[in-house]
Amino acid sequence: MPEVKEVTAEWKGGMVFIGRNAAGGEVQMGTLDGKPGIGPMELALVALAGCTGMDIVSILQKKRLQLTDFRLRVRGVRAETYPQVYTEIEVEYLLWGENLTPKDVEQAIRLSEEKYCSVGIMLGKTARIHSTYRIFSPNESPSQEGKA
Repeated sequence: MPEVKEVTAEWKGGMVFIGRNAAGGEVQMGTLDGKPGIGPMELALVALAGCTGMDIVSILQKKRLQLTDFRLRVRGVRAETYPQVYTEIEVEYLLWGENLTPKDVEQAIRLSEEKYCSVGIMLGKTARIHSTYRIFSPNESPSQEGKA
């Protein structure tokens, strides 16, 4: 039987909704009490980052490669006409760790993009998704990398 997921979105007035999953996780869409939230289309990019990021971590751990830090930048270009879907998405992987090789990172990205990341595969139905990566040694300061 296929897995069924369910979330709820509760309207808080104006253009604000609080999304919740069955486990109690929450996300705010729109500005509430002066606190900015994340827009629904931005959440699609966050979902892509989380999905492919989890894949990369899992694949590299199975190879017994240790990350010391990992960040993703995802940029999307939307169509000018409604429904303004994403037409281009760029995923930049920023990885820090010992003994990370381009071969291992490229393989992990390819497996995520082609086989495991359901969010990316779904978004790929409307958008061209491009990816790049950069590998840093653990002693390189990650403080400025990956900041939005």
